[in-house]
Order: sequence, then structure tokens, then C-alpha cells
Amino acid sequence: MASIFTKIINGEIPCYKIAENEHFISFLDIQPVTKGHSLVIPKLEVDYMFDLPDDIYTGLHLFAKKIAVALRKAIPCKRICTAVVGLEVPHTHIHLIPANSIHDVNFTNPRLKFTSDEYNAIIKSIQEHL
Repeated sequence: MASIFTKIINGEIPCYKIAENEHFISFLDIQPVTKGHSLVIPKLEVDYMFDLPDDIYTGLHLFAKKIAVALRKAIPCKRICTAVVGLEVPHTHIHLIPANSIHDVNFTNPRLKFTSDEYNAIIKSIQEHL
């Protein structure tokens, strides 16, 4: 059965897409811990990151770097933190989280909610820096 991320890749489920190429896609997390919290995933559905083929593994990180650089310019913060937990969705993904303190990267914090217009404004701001 396809993961929720594969359904997003296939266009079966909408997302707030930041960027995409032949092998990777990035979109805003719909349950963000901070404004701009994004996900970067390979289009190849592999549950465990370290099971990815080497070229996809390295490509994923290079793609995430491009998104992180643009994200940091779009969302004022000290750092773009990364997290790879891999337990909630059986599809490799990297969280990119704008943060000013370690508290911002706490997944037990209440999740933020934005309107569709707010999500689209965040995307536009990030894309302007890509």
C-alpha cells in the first residue's frame, strides 16, 4: 500500500509544494512545529533512510540543502534544524525546521495552524529564494 507521501507525489493528496525535481519533492508540513517547517522526501518509496540507494541518499541531502538555504532566507531564524525520525510515515523524509532554540524542535510542542493563504504566502517567500 502506498504511503501518504507517495499519494502526495502522485497527486492523489494535495500539498503545499515548495519544489520538485525528477527524484525529490519538498512541501510544507501541515502540522508544523514552527512556521516554515518543511519536509523533503525522495520520490522512491523506501521506509528506512539508510536503505536508500547511495545516489538517492546523497541527492536527497543536496536537495534538502537547497530548500534549507532558501527557507532560512524566507523565515528569520538562527538555524534550519533537521530531524529524521522515520517512525510516523513509512517513507524516508527529512524535516527542515526553522528554529531559534532547541525548544523549537520539540515534536511534543503544540502544532501550529495556518490558513491556506498563509501557507501559500510561506511557499511564495521560500520559492523567491530558490
